[in-house]
Amino acid sequence: MIVPQFACRAIINVHLPVHVRKPWGIQGMARPSSDLAAFREIFSKAKNIAIISGAGVSAESGVPTFRGAGGYWRKWQAQDLATPEAFSRNPSRVWEFYHYRREVMLTKNPNPAHLAISECEERLSKQGREVTVITQNIDELHHRAGSKNILELHGSLFKTRCLTCGHETANYKSPICAALEGKGAPDPDTQDAQIPVQQLPRCERTGCHGLLRPAVVWFGETLDSDILTRSEKVLDSCDLCLVVGTSSVVYPAAMFAPQVAARGVPVAEFNMEDTPATLHFKFHFHGPCGTTLPQALRRHETEP
Repeated sequence: MIVPQFACRAIINVHLPVHVRKPWGIQGMARPSSDLAAFREIFSKAKNIAIISGAGVSAESGVPTFRGAGGYWRKWQAQDLATPEAFSRNPSRVWEFYHYRREVMLTKNPNPAHLAISECEERLSKQGREVTVITQNIDELHHRAGSKNILELHGSLFKTRCLTCGHETANYKSPICAALEGKGAPDPDTQDAQIPVQQLPRCERTGCHGLLRPAVVWFGETLDSDILTRSEKVLDSCDLCLVVGTSSVVYPAAMFAPQVAARGVPVAEFNMEDTPATLHFKFHFHGPCGTTLPQALRRHETEP
């Protein structure tokens, strides 16, 4: 089973800084292969393919990652705002941040990597083969590309949850509430809007009117147990795993592919750079996912 070490405690969404990343025991391990033909041969025989996707895929659609140098909204990085404590202290600021991200996403489109994954899933499903996307992204670009089998580990920008009644629902309003219209500019000189809490997004269920929050998994929160269980089942049964555009530093998702590799299943990493997990994998394809994935997932000559 995937991530057994988490079975007896809460699954925490933690981003580890460089100086405390787990060493993975990779000393002396060989570099993974970049032989596309060899990957394609394995791909042609795989029946259950798991694709773990991260921020790097969305970045190619122009989606801000808020990670690394320059990854700021105003003077804060995501980990400063995406916490229950930050929302409790200043729900107006946090909603400005998420309103900005929602509005940005409405201007973005799936890129060739998203489309290649979706096309592969549709094509292989007709052959009795299965492709499942396990994504850390909250932007729904996989959905918009046409993928059907998607497990969203960290929730969605376009869902809300009521802090009073707990109701969770899809929400694509633009703006999400009148008070946030025109707010959320990321410029560091922009002053907080300081919107009264009564004017922030509210629950529309009869008799409730509770404060809404984004239905995403914040730093320090537990992952949805149902999504995690379903992800474990996919990863336990897959015979090929792709790791696409993920930095492999956000846990527990960073553990998934190395543990798949540890049981002898081929894992292929598609990324612009090496990650802390790279040396665990059979393949590594360097470059933009929108360039490498379509080549890797195109119809194989042996397919009917």
